[in-house]
Amino acid sequence: MKFFFPDSQDLVDPSFDFETERRAELRVRQRDDLYAHEVFRSRAYDGLLVSKGIVDGYGQVGSRYTIGQKHRLLRNGVKEFLRIDKVPYPLEVMGDCGAFTYVKEKVPPYTADEVINFYSDCRFDYGLSVDHVILSYQPDWDLKGAKPPDEVKDRQALTLSLAEEFWTRCKARKEGFIPIGVAQGWSPKSYAHAVKELQAMGYSYIALGGMVPLKTAEVLASLEKIAEVRKPKTRLHLLGVTRLDHMNAFATLGVASIDGTSPLRQAFKDASDNYYTLSRTYSAIRIPQVEGNAKLQKKISSGVIRQETARKLEKAALSAMAAFNNGKLDIDAAVEALTEYEELCAESTPKEKKASAAKSRQSRADVYREVLSDQPWKKCGCEVCRSIGHHVILFRGAERNRRRGFHNVWVFYRKLRSELGLRLEDAA
Repeated sequence: MKFFFPDSQDLVDPSFDFETERRAELRVRQRDDLYAHEVFRSRAYDGLLVSKGIVDGYGQVGSRYTIGQKHRLLRNGVKEFLRIDKVPYPLEVMGDCGAFTYVKEKVPPYTADEVINFYSDCRFDYGLSVDHVILSYQPDWDLKGAKPPDEVKDRQALTLSLAEEFWTRCKARKEGFIPIGVAQGWSPKSYAHAVKELQAMGYSYIALGGMVPLKTAEVLASLEKIAEVRKPKTRLHLLGVTRLDHMNAFATLGVASIDGTSPLRQAFKDASDNYYTLSRTYSAIRIPQVEGNAKLQKKISSGVIRQETARKLEKAALSAMAAFNNGKLDIDAAVEALTEYEELCAESTPKEKKASAAKSRQSRADVYREVLSDQPWKKCGCEVCRSIGHHVILFRGAERNRRRGFHNVWVFYRKLRSELGLRLEDAA
């Protein structure tokens, strides 16, 4: 099973100085920054997924690419733009149209030809047909006599119609990428129907969309129903679904590839599971920047706390982590410095909330004591942990948080291979 990492222009700045928190003055974004595959010597994924919706932007979802970057992507091709042609192992690139960016529209804003042109100009390895996401999952609509709403049936019919046009146009134009048909459904039976129709058109690689919000049991139920119609040569791709504990079951039911950003996003979105290891997850240690913390800035501007006090405690927390990492400070003193600053950032002013703040502080102290006792960053062999040490565990600014996300992706890929009983060195 292959893992494709969705590109959202997530890069890190190699010139960033973690002690002074300054960058090189002449640094140029993207050109001088590094993708995850440029950070790690060994692979962290099998390929990248690039969405037309992310490149172009749509509605309120702005583009992650500048105009200049878009031009270079189209002119040089996606592999040269992402610099994956420079890494010492092959990486593939899958393109999709980014259906979630226009999910509220009645019809997709792209024609089959527009999407094919995008895949062709950028020289993708795989291209997904134009689809329209169905977000209503109701297995009861499979029961006899049930009548699914016209809206979901229309979306599936439109997705299948666009897939047929996409397939026909790709064959007529003799495109170099492998076309992937997208199946949308609202129940196990409807997904199976979509897969059956796509196979009849000629597709042997089919992506299942709209499954991100589904529970694992619902994904498995759909895959089991699809298995009743799936031809032996048909491969499935799960769009946005990364459920490690069930990868063997997914593989048994025909899933050949997945994609997802959960390992990256958990580094800075999750309340507690921010740092992956092969055996468990840890919370990152919060040391927010005084200037970059809206809640803290509000307290400072309203006179609740003094800016000098905030900066003093922030500096003390950073110094405590550095000293602890170097074996020059014991764990109790480090935890005290960390929780004192965090309490300043989080504590509510009204007296009635003092007790709650104290309880939260004790809870956070226990979490920090655990991660500091284990020091997982010292046991990790990835390039991020080796190069920036304890900074990887600090929840503080994009440069640290994104590097921790890269580390998570690297670990996730190893866990995926291990879960499937595959050796890392056998990755295609």
